[in-house]
Amino acid sequence: MSETNHATLGITGMTCAACSSRIEKTLNKMDGVEAQVNLTTEKATVDYDSEKTSIEDITKKIENVGYGVLMEKAELDVLGMTCAACSNRIEKVLNKQEGVKHATVNLTTETASIEYNPGLTDLKALIGKIKNVGYDAIPKAEAAEKQTHKEKELKHKKMKLIISAVLAAPLLITMVVHLFNMNLPDIFMNPWFQFALATPVQFIIGWQFYVGAYKNLKSGGANMDVLVALGTSAAYFYSLYEALKTVGNPNYMPHLYFETSAVLITLILFGKYLEARAKSQTTNALSSLLNLQAKEARIIRNGEEIMIPIEEVVVGDRLVVKPGEKIPVDGRLVKGRTSVDESMITGESIPIEKEVDSCLIGSTINKNGSIEMEATKVGKDTALASIVKVVEEAQGSKAPIQRLADVISGYFVPIVVGIAILTFIVWISFFQPGQFEPALVAAIAVLVIACPCALGLATPTSIMVGTGKAAENGILFKGGEHLERTHQLDAIVLDKTGTITKGKPEVTDFSGDEETLQLLASAEKGSEHPLAGAIVAYATEKAIDFVEVDEFDAIHGHGIEAKISGKQVLVGNRKLMNDHQIDIGTNEEKLVEFENNGKTAMLIAIDGKYSGIVAVADTIKETAPQAIKELQEQGLEVIMLTGDNERTAQAIAKQVGIDYVIAQVLPEEKADKVKEIQVKGKKVAMVGDGVNDAPALVTADIGIAIGTGTEVAIEAADLTILGGELLLIPKAIKISHATIKNIRQNLFWAFGYNTAGIPVAAVGLLAPWVAGAAMALSSVSVVSNSLRLKRVKI
Repeated sequence: MSETNHATLGITGMTCAACSSRIEKTLNKMDGVEAQVNLTTEKATVDYDSEKTSIEDITKKIENVGYGVLMEKAELDVLGMTCAACSNRIEKVLNKQEGVKHATVNLTTETASIEYNPGLTDLKALIGKIKNVGYDAIPKAEAAEKQTHKEKELKHKKMKLIISAVLAAPLLITMVVHLFNMNLPDIFMNPWFQFALATPVQFIIGWQFYVGAYKNLKSGGANMDVLVALGTSAAYFYSLYEALKTVGNPNYMPHLYFETSAVLITLILFGKYLEARAKSQTTNALSSLLNLQAKEARIIRNGEEIMIPIEEVVVGDRLVVKPGEKIPVDGRLVKGRTSVDESMITGESIPIEKEVDSCLIGSTINKNGSIEMEATKVGKDTALASIVKVVEEAQGSKAPIQRLADVISGYFVPIVVGIAILTFIVWISFFQPGQFEPALVAAIAVLVIACPCALGLATPTSIMVGTGKAAENGILFKGGEHLERTHQLDAIVLDKTGTITKGKPEVTDFSGDEETLQLLASAEKGSEHPLAGAIVAYATEKAIDFVEVDEFDAIHGHGIEAKISGKQVLVGNRKLMNDHQIDIGTNEEKLVEFENNGKTAMLIAIDGKYSGIVAVADTIKETAPQAIKELQEQGLEVIMLTGDNERTAQAIAKQVGIDYVIAQVLPEEKADKVKEIQVKGKKVAMVGDGVNDAPALVTADIGIAIGTGTEVAIEAADLTILGGELLLIPKAIKISHATIKNIRQNLFWAFGYNTAGIPVAAVGLLAPWVAGAAMALSSVSVVSNSLRLKRVKI
């Protein structure tokens, strides 16, 4: 019998009743679906037959007709994970839940990032699923609270380690005595004395391993806890069996392995403590970003200046910032003038001059005058908060290279248990027939040496440190996959205006009378093009009066056409003049001269007759030639993309050392040009800063947005360069190469360690406590190797 399910979906993109009606009709045409769509609440209420369709099909149908289904994103702190098998298990469980679009669980950061449909599930239910498989989760705490939680957890681990070490130390001494035939007081060799020391370590200190193993096995998974619980329990209970043999038989010499179980647990706790300490260092970059934020703000209330916590500032508040103080939030300068050190956000070391109406970035430092500002963005909307969010998400994401480790970790523990059983059988059957103890010791060593902790830490720790180092240098990777793909690039396409050049052109030459300039400037006042702004500024300096424009039309890639006081005004390139059959006479030579000098020249025609020419130049960024040289030295083909004509483009390219130029490209053609390069088999990065660059940024294998550009470009990009400093692009590529190299080193040693360690343990060449020490140190070595990225010179 079929089952009818009910769901409420949030719909995005609806603008009128026609939208809601269209979605409703589309859904009701689906087999087994009854839907009502409410425009006001922007929700669709859907009843559907689960045997005939699924919520995924309904979601795709809504998206196919041009609308979106609202998804929410949640970040959780996950407690209780010990190895890669844990994170893999939770990730699989979450991704199987109805309404979950995508879930990623990161062992290193101990977090889960979940994108889900709030109409089908909620955060409480998802946390419940995590608890069902033996772990705990809480909504991601604020930075300070989370730091406190981490510190408490580290102290707790340290205390357990100390207690375990104190109890295990006498047992370790008995082991050393056995090895070197030393004499000890009889009490140390007493089985019940050893039992008294080992039992608290096994069942109080080590209880976490039993709990973790039980919960994982109950839910059909297996992790490091299973291996530890099996190995230590085997040693402990065999020793207890031997101790019981002495009851009523005082002459019996028991073979005890209490020290094996206790020392193993102590060593594993030691490794986990060192690992936790090392992992905390990988988040230093994020902590340093958070520490940049101002804690208080000086606000004007009822004509008086008072200090309030930064959390209480709201949009529209008027704030006072004195010299040397941090600007509390993003805002607009309304009184005074100053210079601001924005280096911590943009990487620009020279203070930026600010006047009335200038934009101010929160957490930057006011260097000179006392100023008043109006808050425009507060809390999570500020530039710093956006940067922190990007870094946090990047550190919590997975790189494609991690998939191999995840797959192997998922099968690893059951395979190891199988190898340990096989080892026991081979030893007791062939190596030392009928001898239980050596077979047991070899099996325990296999269980312990094969723990996949290092494998699970190999990739995420490197990603965390790599993205953190990048953020410290003003480079924001949006995720681990983008960090990985960056090192694969073959070609890099640079948009000219605002990327290679400063994007602030100035008029260098003008020929024509005053009326021509007046009509030219009046027409350009209606254009949003950077060149138009330069012309308007030039006319303003010349004290030209602007006149009202009756009609205005921007002709993409060609120029503009306007009607002013009954006169037709055309401003643009040769093609625009040719299209309107306007003879430019002998001015072709002047046009060519301007273009050969890297200037953008525009022809002016009034009422069908040539009336003048204006030349505008956009100055090149000082660091552009050096950045391009470094990119070429890295083996990348550097390409300049511009809407300028061929001569102007070549002149600019020559100044910065670029050989490959694609000129006269219309804004909508940029993405197509990127595709043409990709068709040649190249991995392409696109660098841009404008709205019209967004499609090309999305099309490229890696989209790189200049941080001084538009929010649309930054949103579309995979990588953001803060402050527009082009030298950060080769640095980003260096960080990518260094991070991937570091990940490969980690994976090699993690795989190599397990591959080499298991056979060595299986043939009896590793004592279990030595295997435990090696296992613990392998995890620490992987994290320590990742931390070396902090010292990489870029």
